Amino acid sequence: MRVLVACEYSGRVRDAFLKKGHDAMSCDLLPTDSPGPHYQGDIFDIIGDGWDLMIAHPPCTYLTYAGNRHWNAPGRAEKREEALAFFKRLYRAPVPRKCLENPVGYVNSVFRQPDQIIEPYYFGDPFKKRTCLWLVDLAPLDHAAEDTLFMNKTHVDVEPAYYRPDGKAIHFTEAVRPDKDRWKIRSATFPGIAAAMARQWG
Repeated sequence: MRVLVACEYSGRVRDAFLKKGHDAMSCDLLPTDSPGPHYQGDIFDIIGDGWDLMIAHPPCTYLTYAGNRHWNAPGRAEKREEALAFFKRLYRAPVPRKCLENPVGYVNSVFRQPDQIIEPYYFGDPFKKRTCLWLVDLAPLDHAAEDTLFMNKTHVDVEPAYYRPDGKAIHFTEAVRPDKDRWKIRSATFPGIAAAMARQWG
């Protein structure tokens, strides 16, 4: 199966599909952090090249409700509409099976509700980071809070990064230090989610 992973620099989803024997390529304006098949450039240069499945991670900076104190900052509305148009263009791309992921945000309100909302701890990574999935001709990802007749437990306990002096638990997205690579660390797909996508959709 030919798999295109759009807006991915980390190579995590691409590599998960490669391990399952698929012809997978990532694409981003940035070079890949992990050696492997990667197109550095505009996703729409290659989106019509006969892919069977696309998993896309469109930039969420102007779409997420996180940091909404900046929601009405000058120029923000225009950038938000540009980001939404990019999301919609990916969603309507000529690929038969698609998954687009983003945090809870503007897309939920003005486009449509996601088909599934997942957390990293559902798939073995002990962190919280709510992620919405918009699916086209794909089933929601299976996961299990407990062992069942049909599936072994996949959930793990969440481990806060640390506790503040006032006792508040600080989780992954808040704990990443504010430096130049913060956005890259926060945006990378967790390994357990990438593996579940490759296992269930590959």
